[in-house]
Amino acid sequence: MSKRNIALICATIVSLIYGVTFTIAKDVMPLYIDAYGFILLRAGGSMILFWLIWFIMRLLRLTRNEKIALNDFPRIIAAAFFGVAFNMLTFFKGLSLTSPISAAVIMVSTPMIVLTLSALIMKERMQKRMVFGIILGLIGTAFLILYGKSIGTATNAGLGNFLVLVNAISYGFYLIIVKKLMDKYNAFTFVKWIYLFGFIMVLPFGWSQFQTVEWALVPMDICWKIGFVVVFSTFLTYLLNLLSMKELKPTTVAVFIYLQPLFATIFAISLGKDELSLVKIVSAVLIFVGVYLVTQKKKLVFNLGKKPKKIPDKIPLIKNISS
Repeated sequence: MSKRNIALICATIVSLIYGVTFTIAKDVMPLYIDAYGFILLRAGGSMILFWLIWFIMRLLRLTRNEKIALNDFPRIIAAAFFGVAFNMLTFFKGLSLTSPISAAVIMVSTPMIVLTLSALIMKERMQKRMVFGIILGLIGTAFLILYGKSIGTATNAGLGNFLVLVNAISYGFYLIIVKKLMDKYNAFTFVKWIYLFGFIMVLPFGWSQFQTVEWALVPMDICWKIGFVVVFSTFLTYLLNLLSMKELKPTTVAVFIYLQPLFATIFAISLGKDELSLVKIVSAVLIFVGVYLVTQKKKLVFNLGKKPKKIPDKIPLIKNISS
């Protein structure tokens, strides 16, 4: 099997894990542990795993000893805020208030958000179809936030959908901030620092909720689901993304986020955790059309009306006459 096919499989597994996570995490929150307490577990557990793997790799000399420049730590701290702390806090709080399908559909708007932020921050030019696509996606997202109703334990779908959108914007900032770090360092060199700073940031928010958890009353299946989110949804997905990004372009990897609503919908409906509605379907169509317009490559247009100039069969030779 080629390295590219392996990378494609890794990217697909990441989308599958994320799609399943929407329902699994929803089973845990807020009945057994509140959102911020869950985030503390997720960030803390992943931080320990990243530092442990880095230490083992250094011990086995599987990675080189890189030192991070002091002027890069502000960027790492910003990445920790947007990629771990603010990102996870808004996502899990939003997911605890809305449904798995609604959250997954909104997350599809991430590529559009990244493109918009790139245009605003990095001054990249956008074509008219991209602007139209972004507007369509925003309409679909707003439609879902305002009118999307859910079954089950979706106590405040409107606020939950809005927080998931804020999470997507935060993740868009993270992708832009972390790009220079990816180009400069090995991923294991800085990711352990990102999760360390991220854990410190979420500690004041999650500690009180973490203390109130009555672990003796938590069923074993819920403990397994908590472990799944920490090990698979955070740690393993990041490693698989690293493997896929070595062989695939970032834009190719980003396309796989479109599979998340599909996997989330299949998993949630099969377990009776959510249901499809006209609002969700219309919102999904608007968002997907917007994403398509934003991400499609500009096609080459050939001018077929004009015939190319005929190349003469014989090209006269120019003799070099020396005097």
